[in-house]
Amino acid sequence: MSEKAEVHERVARPLTRRGLTVGIVLKDTRVMDMNKKKVVVFGATGNLGAYIAVHLHEQGYDVVAVGHRKSDNGFFKDRGMSYYSVNIEDMAAFDILPKEDIYAVAHFASSLPSRYAYDPVDLFESITIGTLNVLRWMQSVGCKKIVFPQTPSDMVKYHNNGSVIPCDAPRQFPLTGDHSIYTIAKNAAVDLLEHSQAECGFQFFALRFFTIYQYHPNAYHYANYKRRMMPYRMLMDRASKSLPIEIWGDCKKAKEMVYIKDFVRLVQACIESDKPGGCYNCGNGWQVTLEEQIKGIIEVFSPEGHPSPVIYCPEKPDPLQNAFDMTKTFADFPTYRPKYSYLDQLRDFKHEMETEPMAQLWGTKDDYKE
Repeated sequence: MSEKAEVHERVARPLTRRGLTVGIVLKDTRVMDMNKKKVVVFGATGNLGAYIAVHLHEQGYDVVAVGHRKSDNGFFKDRGMSYYSVNIEDMAAFDILPKEDIYAVAHFASSLPSRYAYDPVDLFESITIGTLNVLRWMQSVGCKKIVFPQTPSDMVKYHNNGSVIPCDAPRQFPLTGDHSIYTIAKNAAVDLLEHSQAECGFQFFALRFFTIYQYHPNAYHYANYKRRMMPYRMLMDRASKSLPIEIWGDCKKAKEMVYIKDFVRLVQACIESDKPGGCYNCGNGWQVTLEEQIKGIIEVFSPEGHPSPVIYCPEKPDPLQNAFDMTKTFADFPTYRPKYSYLDQLRDFKHEMETEPMAQLWGTKDDYKE
């Protein structure tokens, strides 16, 4: 039985003549299901991919979820999606995937230096070779639209100096540090996307972003080769215990803070776009100062009547500072505007921390304690 036939359903409907039921006709609902656009989400078990898959499914897409994990614990099937385990570094592994009517790909599969112990070979193979294999598979099944996450480090000279980060300036990235191989591999992958556009007519949408804020039960990451609690999760933890919180350096320096439930809408806008594609900045059009960040966390996470005291430490190092030029993004995707204010992000984050909506896929916070 073909994949299309599997969604075939025959529904009994009364046939009437002059108000009298004279028989039964069978209504074929397959046409409606066949009209659903099929999107393959690579990296569907990851931080961003899981939310992308769920969102697209809720918006009516026929989502094929693909991850490296052998099992998704039934997460996608329980939500009406299919799941395939594929190692994108192995071209032969793609053979199990559907081959017909693939409308678009959201390719969010790769290793991350912030999530795992440092392994430069794994970073290059999962990002660059993995992307090459995804593009080769897309060519073989006749799909030519792809959304891809790009690192903001390709515009590093505009970071932390008050500059607005342009969208299409020449890429320039650091060659040292724990994220250098990751950045090199990402930019090589973007080169492959540009090649596929020029050679094969692909539409590619490379979304450049800093941290996409979301709840995940794992509050830890790797920084400078060491595992430690993510700074904003540490602040939330201290606020929940009414402990003092320090504000370092220039508290008026601001940065982009995009929430996952806005980000997935931008991914959807890319999938629905008829633009040729290219690189796009992913920001809000507004930034949040360090002072606003910390006061917001205290407002949302501290017990009522017992806010964490704030201690200003201007002599300590300044916080990160960045801002995207969103002109091109807003012009090419007129339906996309962020809906979540910073406080809305925090409130929704707290709600998900309490309800653990992805526990079936990711486990709970108790599974990630030190």
